[in-house]
Amino acid sequence: MIKLTPVRSEKVWGYEDWIASTHPDGAQKEFIELVKDYPLLVKIIQANDTLSVQVHPNDETAAKLEGPDAVGKTECWFVLDAAPDARLISGLNDNYSKEQMADAIAQGKTESLLNSISVKKGDFIFIPAGTVHAIGGGLRLLEVQQNCNITYRLYDWGRPREIHVEKALTSIVESGKNVKTETSAAPLTDFSCEYFELHKKDVKGGYSYINLDKDKVQLLYINSGNPVLHAVNQKTQKSTSIIAKAEEIYAVPYGEKITVEGTASVIKIIPRR
Repeated sequence: MIKLTPVRSEKVWGYEDWIASTHPDGAQKEFIELVKDYPLLVKIIQANDTLSVQVHPNDETAAKLEGPDAVGKTECWFVLDAAPDARLISGLNDNYSKEQMADAIAQGKTESLLNSISVKKGDFIFIPAGTVHAIGGGLRLLEVQQNCNITYRLYDWGRPREIHVEKALTSIVESGKNVKTETSAAPLTDFSCEYFELHKKDVKGGYSYINLDKDKVQLLYINSGNPVLHAVNQKTQKSTSIIAKAEEIYAVPYGEKITVEGTASVIKIIPRR
């Protein structure tokens, strides 16, 4: 079990803490020493202001637009904290062709296309690659995503940053996401997609598990509480214990048994590839 140290990235709207990363834009030395390359990237996002309206490509479109080594970005959000009126943009409010979207953007009517939803602390939202989205101000999120840092902006609320309309529209259409989105937020218990699994566990007393996912490192995120974590390597029987804090994350190698002792909420994050 290894505690990972966040890498902070300041933004015009707030900041990101990359809490589990081997990506070159924000790699953690201790994580690279353990896994070399990891298929997921985990962040904490503090949005004091609204992020740009953006989209990420899927694997096929990323390779087409950015080169054969590029991968796409499917992601999800777990709301850690939210202002009373906090909102997210997730998808479109109707079915639109690429030409209709391009016309609306050119006429300064991008906001008329967007599906906006209200969210609160504890909500979970899945954002498949190709989905138009934006994080509203007053939100703090845990983001789990593919290990990709490709972002195409459609609209930036008047801020003078680069916009990537053609690549964004291509990503939307080729992912089949240019249709009305009936997205709603829901509590997180267990979630699985093509790229990752999340399992949220509320602990009162104790909770133990073993990483039996051969050749894969799992992640354990401390959502709340100050539990004592005990780790035992099943092969060597070497053991370690640590008092954990909320928003810390730990890498759990194959064959390691973890016991969470105390009162806490934790989220296991497991790569599917």
